[in-house]
Amino acid sequence: MAENNLGKIFNFTTWGESHGKAIGCVVDGVPSQIPLSENDIQKYLDKRRPGQTKYTSQRKESDKINILSGTFNGLTTGHPISLLINNEDQRSKDYSEIKNVFRPGHADYTYWSKYKIRDYRGGGRSSARETAMRVAAGAVARKVLETKINNKFKITGALIQIGSSKIDYKKWNDDFIEKNDFFSPDKDIIIKWEDMINKARKDGSSLGAIIEIRCTNVPVGLGEPVYGKLDADLAKAMMSINAVKGVEIGNGFNSVLETGISNVDEMFIKDGVPQFSSNNNGGILGGISSGQDIILRFCVKPTSSILTKRKTINEDLQETEISTTGRHDPCVGIRAVPVGEAMMATTLADHFLRNI
Repeated sequence: MAENNLGKIFNFTTWGESHGKAIGCVVDGVPSQIPLSENDIQKYLDKRRPGQTKYTSQRKESDKINILSGTFNGLTTGHPISLLINNEDQRSKDYSEIKNVFRPGHADYTYWSKYKIRDYRGGGRSSARETAMRVAAGAVARKVLETKINNKFKITGALIQIGSSKIDYKKWNDDFIEKNDFFSPDKDIIIKWEDMINKARKDGSSLGAIIEIRCTNVPVGLGEPVYGKLDADLAKAMMSINAVKGVEIGNGFNSVLETGISNVDEMFIKDGVPQFSSNNNGGILGGISSGQDIILRFCVKPTSSILTKRKTINEDLQETEISTTGRHDPCVGIRAVPVGEAMMATTLADHFLRNI
């Protein structure tokens, strides 16, 4: 299996399976003398960790990070940083009844077709368990960006829609995002989302979601104008996350509702500094960061592991039905918020280091 890594200068390679002994990653290209401790990484892993609320998977993992190499006396050495998390709460028996059956909506069939072998225990390499190491790599990337740019650099992710229920942007509150189980910036929508998740679970179904990632204090000039566009690399990074089916920058698909007059971001000078009157392009022009906030959204499909029986086939190419038991997120988009933040961080760190 190729393509287990991402990035050119700041790059990381993840390894491990959902029900293996451990998962890990190696982060390369990190400059020396960047302050980095396990606590710097753990705080982001704790945001993604399963089993914290009744609205996510009840798999109990502490996701305790171990730095195996690449630091000395609390600083990066410039050498590869090896990170490891031991798996603690696998229930492989939950999958024994479906080991020869392809779960519809999952990668079971495509993995089996390509590799002629698959780890049926939670999907193996295709499991969202792998994203824990993306979050770890993202934490390292944030330290690079905060140290090399300035400590005002900030990435904020939030859940803005579950199913057909959207937040009210006028009620956006950054401080509230970390104070609720949904990473919602809108306090008034929580009760409705709770009811929706509870109903979906009761119905043996699941729900999709949209996540928005905002990045402030980004320098001008990140990205290349043709095949190394910053927005293109961000889109690739987000699309590589499990269950993501769409990405948009700025106004995105809503741009079609605008005209050239209303959608253009007019410019002016204030105190000798170029300014923009709007940010319809999401902080990226011609593939290069403009210095405005980068605004990105991605769509996560409804979790395919559901209790309601669905038609499928098995490895003998016979038709059958399947009901997926075990511990699964009724809305995988909830825990995708810190993963999206991490992919934003790794991509920006890579482009920043390409630019210096």
